[in-house]
Amino acid sequence: QVRLVESGGGLVQPGGSLRLSCAASGPLTFYAVGWYRQAPGEQRELVATITSGGSTVYADSVKGRFTISRDNAKNSMYLQMNSLKPEDTDVYYCNANDCVSYWGQGAQVTVSS
Repeated sequence: QVRLVESGGGLVQPGGSLRLSCAASGPLTFYAVGWYRQAPGEQRELVATITSGGSTVYADSVKGRFTISRDNAKNSMYLQMNSLKPEDTDVYYCNANDCVSYWGQGAQVTVSS
């Protein structure tokens, strides 16, 4: 079983940047990992994923602004978020998926002036 812990959320002004981190309790080498977000009353939606081989997929709404990365030596994944917009306000969850899917507890990101 893998435990995931997010950090780096917070309040930022429109146009600003934040970097989310997700630390795993064990190796992520063979997992596909990703970030999802969810607003109250809404379904959780994909933000970005990266496979064990380094292939990435991004939601259209974040392409060109967000970058997902992973550091297998540190059992960690990251989401660099630039040019943030108010509509990016959500709770962000990291995910590690093999045959079983593991989720972090969520990190609040609020984009507001």
